[in-house]
Amino acid sequence: MALTLLRVLIFLVIAKLVGAAEAASPKLAVVIAVDQLRADYLVRFRPYFGEGGFKRLLEGGADFRNAHYRHAVTHTAPGHALMLSGVHANVHGVIGNDWLDRATWEQVNSVEDRDSPLVGINPAELGPVAAANPAKTGRSPKNFSAVTVGDLLKQRYGDKSKVFTASNKDRAAILLGGKWGDSAYWDEAGKFVTARHYRAELPAWVVAFNAEKRAQGAFGKTWDRLLAPEIYEKVQGPDDAAGEYEGSGLTKVFPRNISAKGGATSAAFLTAYENSPFSTEALGEFLQRAIEEEQLGRHAGTDLLGVSFSQIDAIGHNYGPDSHEVMDSMLRLDRVLAALFDKIDRDVGLAHCVIVLTSDHGVAPLPERDVTRGGARVKPADLDAAVNKTLDAAFGELPSGERWFVRDNFSYHLRPAALAAKKLTVVAVAPVVKAALLTVPSVATSFTRDEILAAAPVGDELLAMLRRSYHAARGRDVVFVLKPYFMIKPTSGSTHATPYDYDTHVPIVFFGAGVKAGVHTESVGVDDIAPTLAPLLGVKLPPVAEGKKLL
Repeated sequence: MALTLLRVLIFLVIAKLVGAAEAASPKLAVVIAVDQLRADYLVRFRPYFGEGGFKRLLEGGADFRNAHYRHAVTHTAPGHALMLSGVHANVHGVIGNDWLDRATWEQVNSVEDRDSPLVGINPAELGPVAAANPAKTGRSPKNFSAVTVGDLLKQRYGDKSKVFTASNKDRAAILLGGKWGDSAYWDEAGKFVTARHYRAELPAWVVAFNAEKRAQGAFGKTWDRLLAPEIYEKVQGPDDAAGEYEGSGLTKVFPRNISAKGGATSAAFLTAYENSPFSTEALGEFLQRAIEEEQLGRHAGTDLLGVSFSQIDAIGHNYGPDSHEVMDSMLRLDRVLAALFDKIDRDVGLAHCVIVLTSDHGVAPLPERDVTRGGARVKPADLDAAVNKTLDAAFGELPSGERWFVRDNFSYHLRPAALAAKKLTVVAVAPVVKAALLTVPSVATSFTRDEILAAAPVGDELLAMLRRSYHAARGRDVVFVLKPYFMIKPTSGSTHATPYDYDTHVPIVFFGAGVKAGVHTESVGVDDIAPTLAPLLGVKLPPVAEGKKLL
């Protein structure tokens, strides 16, 4: 009898402790990724932010100002895959936004899944390429091989917790949500859609939101600067700058009308809309609706809201980081965030939330904006020609119609048929490709597959970064890195995906429950986010997470 009573008392104590722990856990975690948000933007534009958006986080949160990616291929998909998993591409497998599948010799999207068709839109609405091969429009986290903080919340709480993600981009929403997220939504042709992996049909509230036609409502609107033009000129320089891309349905200078000859459903208009801050505003409104309809922050367990704003990336590619367009887009995003935080405060209470702000990568300056850096634009054809010439000289020309390689982002795959025709092996040919690349003035370094998979020399940080971006089953035969400020963007605009500071340096800010405000200047990594967020939410660390706990 006494033993039974003791067991009952122990059970009650444990139950009380568990209940207290769950009650103390934040009700909602909000992870905000701003695509292509360089760390210096928060310093450069801070005097012009309002009080409720970025400033609220910076002044009330833990601001890590020396945060970097520790991997080399700073693309959108690998960045989002890392944020909440704490592991790099050598583990999670998302080596780029897309890559060549060696089994089929076709390009595969990072979140492609032919068994998970889109829900909420007909592939024919996405253009002739999608209509011709609708299976390739299917989406899911199938290619992602890691466990995220959201997955661990689902593991702990099950249906008592909800993991909801949304973005302008499919890969951002899907990879933030992990393998077991409840919902992931993204913008396709002006509609918020999902995929069969998550559900068979859109919920009624998403159908209703799409029926309001936010994208089409932007047709004919004028996008002009929020502040006086001279303020932008003081911070960013001239509006009309060399190297900017005049396309995507937008003119080079302000003001600009968001429209197109084909009307409000044309591909030209939708491209202009995606590049305008009106797409950011629509995503912000969608998130506010989701908080209400999905009852986020009001379940028994901790909920996770993951969001990635993509318009800064779109406009940064076209106009570069020193443009009026980027500055105004940031100021408008600041307002969207302020409204989102106010909504969360009303419905959940910010005191019951943890918020994380970060980015997937930065962006390079336009080569034309500062010629003193010595950067330049690189034509992919010039790289290919150098490799072809060297291989022909070393091994003789191939039979007519055959090719030595397929270039895949910053790398080369050697074609098996070409090697067979010359009775050669990858081990013999890859070093020749590497030597050819090193003769190109814009190339900084190159490595073969064998060199990357071998033990990295102590102190060779660049090679270590490349290894973190390299997945053995999906890796290429030869990879290369361009010199700083050189870019494969032959005519205009800017890009990223390098291991240099302008691409790796991003913000990390923690705000809310369990977070002490302050500025931190020590060197930290984006792989530190998951090991820091997990304890704040009362879940165990993601398996094999590589980073450290910051708070």
